[in-house]
Amino acid sequence: MGREISHVMGHLGANWLERPDREREERTDRLVERLPLQPDSIVADIGAGTGYFSFRIAKRVPEGRVLAVDIQQEMLDIIEARKKAGYPQNVDTILGSERDPMLPGGSVDLILMVDAYHEFFWPREMGEAMARGLKPGGRIVLIEYRGEDPRVPIKPLHKMTEKQARAEMEVLGLQWESTGDFLPQQHFLVFRRPPEPW
Repeated sequence: MGREISHVMGHLGANWLERPDREREERTDRLVERLPLQPDSIVADIGAGTGYFSFRIAKRVPEGRVLAVDIQQEMLDIIEARKKAGYPQNVDTILGSERDPMLPGGSVDLILMVDAYHEFFWPREMGEAMARGLKPGGRIVLIEYRGEDPRVPIKPLHKMTEKQARAEMEVLGLQWESTGDFLPQQHFLVFRRPPEPW
């Protein structure tokens, strides 16, 4: 749809995901607070990496589950090691593929993607598979660096405009619900699967 796809950040960059100043720079605390969750929500963290968001979300869904999905087993191994070290236990790891996050059909209340979607080699196929994984009325929250803002110090290939993101989600049959502007550098875009059967 007119967008160049970025390369995937490898597991050797895991330390960057856990950098000490990330919360202050990106206000990840606000991001987690604003996710539309219930205590028993089932959440899929697609491109979970080291579990930075997975474990934070797990505390918000004490009666639910977080499905930490990544295509790199090395990242999932880090998450499992953290669970053994005492991190929240309601996080399950799933090895996805470049075309499918391997979510059970109609099983997830919310899918979160933080700076990951723009790296999908097969965005249409992944998008369709994610949409199938949502419960009717379920939501996708897409976090991407703002492509419209030249002040965001990220290479253009690693940014997305709201217009582009909405166009790509709409072709999947997802409805735009809201755009939050409370993060310093990123869009907080919420899309919803229609509640009626497809």
